[in-house]
Amino acid sequence: MHPTDFTLRGALEALNEGIITSEQLTRAHLDAIIALNPRINAYITVTEEAAMEAARASDRRRAEGVAGPLEGIPLAIKDLFCTAGTRTTAGSRILGNFVPPYESTVSANLLRDGAIFLGKANLDEFAMGSSNTTSAFGEVENPWKRGNDTETRLAPGGSSGGSAAAVAAHLALGATATDTGGSIRQPAAFCGIAGMKPTYGRCSRWGVVAFASSLDTPGPLARTVEDSAILLRSMAGHDPKDSTSANLPVPDFAAACARGVKGLRIGVPQEYRLPGMPDEIEALWQRGLDWLRAEGAETVEISLPHTKYALPCYYIVAPAEASSNLARYDGVRYGLRAEGDDLRDLYGRTRAAGFGAEVKRRIMIGTYVLSAGYYDAYYVKAQRIRALIKQDFDRAFRDVDAILTPATPSSAFALGDKQDDPVAMYLNDVFTVTANLAGIPGLAVPAGVDRLGLPLGLQVLGKSFDEETVFAVGAAVERSANFTGRPQVRAYA
Repeated sequence: MHPTDFTLRGALEALNEGIITSEQLTRAHLDAIIALNPRINAYITVTEEAAMEAARASDRRRAEGVAGPLEGIPLAIKDLFCTAGTRTTAGSRILGNFVPPYESTVSANLLRDGAIFLGKANLDEFAMGSSNTTSAFGEVENPWKRGNDTETRLAPGGSSGGSAAAVAAHLALGATATDTGGSIRQPAAFCGIAGMKPTYGRCSRWGVVAFASSLDTPGPLARTVEDSAILLRSMAGHDPKDSTSANLPVPDFAAACARGVKGLRIGVPQEYRLPGMPDEIEALWQRGLDWLRAEGAETVEISLPHTKYALPCYYIVAPAEASSNLARYDGVRYGLRAEGDDLRDLYGRTRAAGFGAEVKRRIMIGTYVLSAGYYDAYYVKAQRIRALIKQDFDRAFRDVDAILTPATPSSAFALGDKQDDPVAMYLNDVFTVTANLAGIPGLAVPAGVDRLGLPLGLQVLGKSFDEETVFAVGAAVERSANFTGRPQVRAYA
């Protein structure tokens, strides 16, 4: 077996047993990146020298008997997490040369536990997108192909497309990601891997470049549900530097994967049966429910009546918060500066040169809905709808332990397919935005393939801070699905 074929759990066991060293494991992943990244563009920055140095230090710690929970595990870090001394771009020209002097809390937690950082993963600019085509550093290619069609390049999903593609193509054992409206779960589904959006507040947002502060949620991407659980335990925890960080103990999420689902009640929301939904998605959803019933769970029809308002609500709240957050990029303190005749001209020229089209679109929408005369009509109304969506989930979770839905309305589409139709692109988030608006955890699990051989995922939603049940249900789906597919584009056959 090639070293890049380990799961994260398998690599930890191999390292503990002395079958492989972190130096060997890290070198194998770096060689794979060198071979494949020029094609799929999953990484913006590769930190080869620093990774090898960290791997050797990790092997020394293990030899001394002081190994951490992730000792020697090579990971990709989404280029939205600030990394001390390593360029952090947010996929934007405006931060193209920004080198933070500080480490984000999530990445610091991973370093504390012994992880090795291979580099910074590509993403949609400022995490705004569902295809990873808006990055100033080029689009990311999904390593999966449609059947025998080796020519069509597919989207990996977004905004965490670089992280997902890196994990799927075996260029990392796991990756950090963020989810504002589905940006962990949609790429996971498109790339045939597992992705967990934890409860808002479970992972600190400190040091993560902000898009929409009340929605942004850091989380893990990995090839299995258990691997995602292992990563989340290290990523999570209370952080006094983040006022929205929850001061709660961090459970052993990986242990929950073995709990089973016997006696659990699984909700089936009728509003997620959309007109025109592909038969393959509907059939996979039904198989997922059958699998859970076979393992002892009960399925229950539920209603989430305000689901139909989720997308328009999200695309008011998120751009409004983006408009506010991105006002800090003015060309004065850090990042790109385009000289102007006066301060107003400097601001305008800097932002015109530094921001891409999608970011400009969302800033304009957000500024509009926050403007005088429109604030009450749009933003306030959207926040009221958001409260009703949360109430729908609160009521549902009085009767059920978790909810099962499709993860995406389709398999991966071709790069550029929806580029000229922003509304069609936004509809990719139809099954995922509700979890962000309500702040609840959601897990995407690879569960099958479509008629062209592309991955399809199922989504498990749970109660706030009950990621353990979500992982238990997700692991049960994973066991029954027995998804063994591997993308056609890879460094090693």
